[in-house]
Amino acid sequence: MSSPIRLIALVLVLGAGAALATALSGSRGSARARELGSVVFFHPDGMGVNTWGAVRMMTVGPDGRLNWDQLPYMAVYTGHMKDRLTSTSHGGATTHAYGVKVLADSYGMDGTEPLTAASGFHGSILQEAQAAGLAVGMVNSGTITEPGSGAFGASVPQRTQHEEIARQFLESGAEVILGGGERYFLPEGVAGVHGPGVRADGRDLVAEAVEHGYTVVRTRAELLELADTVTQVLGLFAEYHTFNDLPEEQLVEKGLVAWPPEAPTIAEMVQAALDVLSRSGRRFFLVAEEEGTDNMSNANNASGEIQAGQRADEAIGVIREYVSAHPETLMVMTSDSDAGGMQVFGEPFPADTVPARASNGAPMDGVEGTNGRLFLAQPDANGVRHPFAITWAQYHDVSGGILMKAVGLGAEQLHGTMDNTDIYRVMYSVLFGPLSS
Repeated sequence: MSSPIRLIALVLVLGAGAALATALSGSRGSARARELGSVVFFHPDGMGVNTWGAVRMMTVGPDGRLNWDQLPYMAVYTGHMKDRLTSTSHGGATTHAYGVKVLADSYGMDGTEPLTAASGFHGSILQEAQAAGLAVGMVNSGTITEPGSGAFGASVPQRTQHEEIARQFLESGAEVILGGGERYFLPEGVAGVHGPGVRADGRDLVAEAVEHGYTVVRTRAELLELADTVTQVLGLFAEYHTFNDLPEEQLVEKGLVAWPPEAPTIAEMVQAALDVLSRSGRRFFLVAEEEGTDNMSNANNASGEIQAGQRADEAIGVIREYVSAHPETLMVMTSDSDAGGMQVFGEPFPADTVPARASNGAPMDGVEGTNGRLFLAQPDANGVRHPFAITWAQYHDVSGGILMKAVGLGAEQLHGTMDNTDIYRVMYSVLFGPLSS
C-alpha cells in the first residue's frame, strides 16, 4: 500500500474512532443523567453499633437480623468537628447538610457566620435541591426544630432559636414538615391542640400554612387518614417532642410513658412523607430523624432507648420497601455520635435484678431502670433467651462506634472508613452528579 493511501486509511480509522468516542461519551452523559435520583437521608440520632446490638437482641434475638442489618453497604463513620472530637447534634447535622466541617456550636452556619456548601451553593443540600425544582421534606420524632433534620432547612446563630427556625421552615415552602413543636408555630398564649403557643412575634404559622395551601394535621389519626390528593402537609403532633425523655423512675413518678400512643411513629411519618413527595411527580430529597434514640440514651433510659431503636428500625423497613419499588432512590443513614455510651452486659447474674452499678462504678439499668429486672433477649438460634443488663458511660454523647449504611442508587459509594462530610458527597452525587473536587 502506498504511503498516501495508508495516510487516507489512517485518517478514516481515526475519524471513525473519534466518532465512536463521541457517541460513547454522549451515551455516558445520557446514562449519567438517567442515574440521578431521589434521596432519603435517615438519621437515628445517637445510635452506635452497640445500641443497634441491644435493639437486635430485644427485637429478633442475637442471631436475627434487623432492617438495619440488612442494608447492604456500609462504612465506618468519623465525625469530628472543626473544634472538637465529639460531634454535637447541631454541628453534626450542619456538616451532613453542607458537606464541610463547622464549629460544634453551629446550626446551618459556621458558628455565627454564613456557610457555603461544598458544592459552592449558599445553602444546604436540601435548599439546593429545592432551588433545582425537587420536592423536599423534613421529618422528626422530636420537635421539628431539632437540628438532625432542622439544620437542612434553617440557619440560625443559636440552636435555641426555635421560633425563627419554625418561621424559616414554613416560609421555605417545603412540601412536607412533620414533627413535634406545635408551640413554636402559635402566638404566645394561644391554645393549640397540644398546648399553648410561645411565639413572641404574634404570628400564627399554622393559619399561615393553611393560607399557603398546606393541609395541617395534629394527631396520629389525622396523619393516617391523610387524603391521597394532599401535596403539601404540615404535621405538629406534640407541644414539644412526641416522647417523654426522662429516666424510667421519673416517668413512673409523673405517671408518664416514654412513647405516648397518640403521636405517630417515625415510620408512620416517613411513610406519609414518601407518599406526599412521590405524588409531586418530581425527584425529591427527604431528611428524617428519630430523635428519641439520642434523648433516651442521654437520659440513661434503657427501655426507652430500645423502644426508640425499634421505631428507628421500623422506619428503615419502610424506606427499604420504597427503595425496592423505586430503585432510582438512594437511602443513606448514619448517626453522628454515640449517646450515653450504651453497652450490653450479658454475663450471668446471681439474681433476677440488675445491680445499680457495675464493679467499676458504671451505672446499670434493667427493664425498670436502676435495680430493675434483667432484660431478656428474644430466642437465639437454639431457642435460648439470654438475660442481659445495660451499662452507661455517661449522660452525654461520646465518639466512636458509628456506621454509615445505605441501599439503592449510588449506595456502593460507601466503603471502608469515611468522614462525616462524605455523607453530603454521596447524597449530592445522586441528586446532581459527582461533586467536583
